[in-house]
Amino acid sequence: MEKRVLYFDCFSGISGDMTIGALLDLGIDREEFLSRMKKIKLDEFELEIKPGIKKGITGTDFTVHIQKPGVEEPEHHHAAHEHHHHHAHGDHHHHGHEHHHAHAEAHAHGPSRNLNDIYQIIDNSELSDYVKVTSKRIFEIVAVAEAKIHGKAIDEVHFHEIGAVDSIVDIIGAAICLEMLHVDEVISSPLNLGSGFVHCEHGVFPVPAPATLEILKEVPVYSKNAQKELTTPTGAAIIKAVCSEFRPLPEFTIGKIGYGLGKRDMETPNVLRVIIGKKKSPAH
Repeated sequence: MEKRVLYFDCFSGISGDMTIGALLDLGIDREEFLSRMKKIKLDEFELEIKPGIKKGITGTDFTVHIQKPGVEEPEHHHAAHEHHHHHAHGDHHHHGHEHHHAHAEAHAHGPSRNLNDIYQIIDNSELSDYVKVTSKRIFEIVAVAEAKIHGKAIDEVHFHEIGAVDSIVDIIGAAICLEMLHVDEVISSPLNLGSGFVHCEHGVFPVPAPATLEILKEVPVYSKNAQKELTTPTGAAIIKAVCSEFRPLPEFTIGKIGYGLGKRDMETPNVLRVIIGKKKSPAH
């Protein structure tokens, strides 16, 4: 018996957008992916999928452009998007993007959503049961970690507007990609967390951020090469939710390889490598 295995090679960490970029790069039908993403009943985002290159490695760059709440955009809608997005999620990719994407209280800078609000968005969509269950499991992992850090009950954790939409798109998008790949098992390498400090709305935090560390209990991790945050809370939660084991590359036959491009420029390639292969199941 052979198993179809998906292996995540996280030598440069993992984030939500890198995950989707890498999985799309395996050759997923993009039109089908985008049509499934439209089942999320939110009109606050646009998706951009384009080829790119990092340190000589070509791959897929997946970007979520967020519509700022309450801002009516004129005709140049796309350019305005681009600009806002860049600010929140280009060079400061992990600052505006995910740090700190969940808060213990609602903030003044726009409406926020708690875990139940997000579950409702997922339940009200026409997404498949697999995608709904997987997405909720990933969100729950993030919320449990944030609740623990902030000393709050899980339903008191609030995801502020932009962080919530970004996370919803990244998490549901990753679940859709996994469903479309029809794999039997997901395995990951140990995770490179990066190092240094990151600016969050709560101040300056050491890398890995507290939420990332909390999520990755019992997961093998290390820190190498970069004075930057490489593994984000969303990336950590996705891999924790879907992965059956963390280990160096298993013995299997390599099929397809995909690269998801990160938003960092570093000495080493800021990419997430994924490999689909076939592994012999032990005979029972």
